[in-house]
Amino acid sequence: MIELENAAYSYGGAELLSDMSLQLGAGSFHFLTGPSGAGKTTFLKLCYAELVPSAGTVRLLGQDVRQMDRDDVARLRRRVGVVHQDCQFLDHLSLRENIALPLEVSGHDMNADSINLDELLGWVGLAERARALPPELSGGERQRAALARAVIMSPDVIIADEPTGNIDWEMSLRLLTLLVELNKMGKTIVIATHDLNLIRATKAEVSARVLRIANRRLQLAGSDL
Repeated sequence: MIELENAAYSYGGAELLSDMSLQLGAGSFHFLTGPSGAGKTTFLKLCYAELVPSAGTVRLLGQDVRQMDRDDVARLRRRVGVVHQDCQFLDHLSLRENIALPLEVSGHDMNADSINLDELLGWVGLAERARALPPELSGGERQRAALARAVIMSPDVIIADEPTGNIDWEMSLRLLTLLVELNKMGKTIVIATHDLNLIRATKAEVSARVLRIANRRLQLAGSDL
């Protein structure tokens, strides 16, 4: 699904990430750890073609990112759902409309897809908040809405950047449960987090690998949980 071969990324003339080689297979579950500023977000951006490596190779869903044009990237984004660290919504649209935006942008028939959207809202526990505007949502509700928006197109890969960073422990576990459910459906999951307790909480639920970025390099930080 995602393959890096001696990949590196430089910013402003300085190498931020170096010599990264990794294969993330279909249906795998990976946590990404490392101190603030280590390059976790940069690594994730390489994994969904937001950035192109300055050296080496990154292949996403079998295609070299260097050979992708804008249409290729657009098609890729339909198969890779991203939950950003700072959830951004359009404040003048309802929660339901914000979650449905990827469907609208891709030209789906909104009426035909309304049942799936309603089911998705129920799955993330937001059915009763469908008409709420983003400023009315709590931190946990925003994170669950961001996850719903990321999976509305039924992607093969879900990438989440610190998805529990601004919510309490109970809500963190609820969000993690949703991600575990997606993994059990065969989705590839990559989560950047600094919360080791969250990683340990998955032990009984899913087989996962822990990666760590340190000294500009990607390391295997733990075996199967």
